Amino acid sequence: MPRAPSPSLRAALAGNVRAFRKQHGYSQEQLADLCELHRTYIGSVEREERNVSLSTLEVLAEALEVSVPELLTQGAGRERGKVS
Repeated sequence: MPRAPSPSLRAALAGNVRAFRKQHGYSQEQLADLCELHRTYIGSVEREERNVSLSTLEVLAEALEVSVPELLTQGAGRERGKVS
């Protein structure tokens, strides 16, 4: 039986992709272009509709200049964006 993806992990990824994208000043379309993905794909990741592959995680992390673990850590995008 196929296993259902973790909603909390998808939520963490969605929030972090959105936060890191905004920190860089990228639109969804600009990020998609950097990653060589379709613009609607980025939106579906940010809406928690996608189960992202490991290779796509790597591409997103590289484009956003973060690590894959940071993309999957709840609140990492918000924490990194804070000014001390």
